[in-house]
Amino acid sequence: MKYVVALDQGTTSSRAVLFDETGALVAARGIEFPQLYPEPGWVEHNPEDILSTQIDALKETMQAAKVDPKDILAVGITNQRETTLLWDRASGKPLYNAIVWQCRRTAPLVERLKQDGLGSVIRDHTGLVADAYFSGTKLQWLLEHVDGARVRADAGELCFGTVDSWLAFHLTNERVHVTDATNAARTMLYNIYDQAWDSLLLRAMNIPDALLPKVVDSSQVIGTLRKDILGVEIPVAALAGDQHAALYGQGCFASGMVKNTYGTGCFLLMNTGLKPVRSGSNLITTIAWRIEGVPRYALEGSVFMGGATIQWLRDELKMITTAAESERCALSVTDNNGVFLVPAFTGLGAPYWDMYARGTIVGLTRGANRNHIVRAALESIAFQTRDVLEAMIRDSGLKPSVLRVDGGASRNNFLMQFQANLLGIQVLRPVVTETTALGAAMLAARAVGLWDANKLQSIWAPENRFTPSIDIATRERLCAGWSKAVERAKGWADK
Repeated sequence: MKYVVALDQGTTSSRAVLFDETGALVAARGIEFPQLYPEPGWVEHNPEDILSTQIDALKETMQAAKVDPKDILAVGITNQRETTLLWDRASGKPLYNAIVWQCRRTAPLVERLKQDGLGSVIRDHTGLVADAYFSGTKLQWLLEHVDGARVRADAGELCFGTVDSWLAFHLTNERVHVTDATNAARTMLYNIYDQAWDSLLLRAMNIPDALLPKVVDSSQVIGTLRKDILGVEIPVAALAGDQHAALYGQGCFASGMVKNTYGTGCFLLMNTGLKPVRSGSNLITTIAWRIEGVPRYALEGSVFMGGATIQWLRDELKMITTAAESERCALSVTDNNGVFLVPAFTGLGAPYWDMYARGTIVGLTRGANRNHIVRAALESIAFQTRDVLEAMIRDSGLKPSVLRVDGGASRNNFLMQFQANLLGIQVLRPVVTETTALGAAMLAARAVGLWDANKLQSIWAPENRFTPSIDIATRERLCAGWSKAVERAKGWADK
């Protein structure tokens, strides 16, 4: 038996997932690492934590599987996107903590770009909206605030990268400085139409070319795994941002197919084919993946607070002790009792893109209790997903008949049923919900010739189907309440 291993470096944990040559999941291990909040609205990770937990997760997975590393044909890497790192090219040491995609510190830099008339340029060149979410202004901030960074960057002594670049550099014998097209497309510095770093935007953010990684395909061998990690050198054969890997792992190979990942945030992607769709609804036009130099495009809507909302209930409010308890709380009441929770803790993503929105609970009455708030938190995840899918349908003219789902919160049956009710279409949960890791494994297996197109098509299979079970009037009433709640949350922190 031969194997492929996926390294899935996420926002709150690093995972390694081993698949056999049939596509079956053999073993998986994950290790959480600290979230750092040095100031309100700031989010950081220690780069060394990212690297060490990823290596340890890989070693623990191999120990659990009792598989000979010599039988692993390829390693695929998938990663939290937009998170920005700056490190010394010679030593590999980071100059500062990683600035996480959730971090809002660069909102003033984004406003400056907009004031300079670059908002439309960013949209036209990168497919993105000007927002602190993306990597460009994070890198700009690092160059402006880390002692000596600007001079050293100009001298070619530093490397910039997203998490895939950081891992590729430190895990390969070759110390390659690369990123794939999906991650490059999330930096606000990459022209997704020309397939090149954008010189105009680099000048606008005062970022030198010498910092930038080489952009490679999502499925190609970039180097070999360091021998000291598993005792053998294994081809590192795929790089892909987590949501792009999940789209691939969900088997969404045809135009109009849609998946939603319920992770820390929620990420809805629609495959739009070989031609990009420019959004009129504040969605992102992005690269789904690039293979053999040919990009395939997607529309994406990002919800900042998905499963993280449940973590907030658990860790900050102490309303639940485990994430699984949220389902029991939600099912213990017949409805939300008029309570709506808008989890805009770091602003609102698509289709609103309000950096100054803040978290809000509305509709509280004397009869509202803990279970209603927990239910409202779960419902907020489905409401936000519906907002994005409705915008996606308007932009593309493509109406999906099903939504394929994955991620930790997709295991919550209440949430999946409520999602089907709000969308009015079936929600399909696959047998393998580790679809981000599966996508990375599929891309890597493809690069080394283990799985051909027919095999890639056959790997995905549904485990459960959730069918809409409410009437249209009830759906419209719920959505109207949600829309009112969102209006209350908008612009709260504005100046």
